[in-house]
Amino acid sequence: MLDYTEVLKKIGLNFRIERTKQGLSQETFAELANVHTNYIGKVERGEQNLTVKKIVDLTNSLNIPVENILHIS
Repeated sequence: MLDYTEVLKKIGLNFRIERTKQGLSQETFAELANVHTNYIGKVERGEQNLTVKKIVDLTNSLNIPVENILHIS
């Protein structure tokens, strides 16, 4: 069973994987998502608590399905 911090880290890793697949820097991703670059860094390190709304916003910015990010195994 995963705990909260492990889930955040996995979600963050999934965002990093999807971002790098698209050849985007954190800065470019932040611009697309209309957030600060530091926010993207915190998300990718699993340090930022994410609401469902923010997860949807970020996945829409990358033009990917939410399932790609929420796949945790």
